[in-house]
Amino acid sequence: MRVLASHARKTPGLIGLGLVSLGVLFGGCEGCQKKTPVDDIAAEDAGLRSGVKVPLPPGWSAQVATDGSFQAGPPGRPALRVDLKPGQGEQMPSSETLADNVRQQMKQFTLSLDQEEDTPSFALLRVTMAPSLADGGVGPEAPAFFGARRVGDDLFLCASLPGATAEEVRLATEACRTIQVQAAPR
Repeated sequence: MRVLASHARKTPGLIGLGLVSLGVLFGGCEGCQKKTPVDDIAAEDAGLRSGVKVPLPPGWSAQVATDGSFQAGPPGRPALRVDLKPGQGEQMPSSETLADNVRQQMKQFTLSLDQEEDTPSFALLRVTMAPSLADGGVGPEAPAFFGARRVGDDLFLCASLPGATAEEVRLATEACRTIQVQAAPR
């Protein structure tokens, strides 16, 4: 079943999915949340730094959200969130760790694993999720992805946002996979 963005935004279970999915990636990744000296970096360094390049699909636009995250997607509708964790590249989670966190945090959803991928600089988990209903059934399915990209000493945590279509999740995955940091001009 393909869930259209407008349908997903009107489905209470999928709205909860978005809130929980961001919590899994950004709050539930214990290896990513260990306190390090870089946690005390000034707030202006918490967003994406200049020199960071996130290749976007044609027609997508990007903005920095009020919480400092980078968000991108089709006009008027972000589908990708990226958070920079400066100096935390060594703490990049594996796809198995991402999957464990998703399973633990999303017990109220039925999950099916679509793809796991691990390289030295990239970890990916793609799933299809559906809210579990009180009558024992499941609600509408929605695609999602969680990823981590290591570039040098930095860690970039990526996630699809609620309402993203399967194609947007695929495109967001590729954008996360290809994040680069360009050397500062001299």
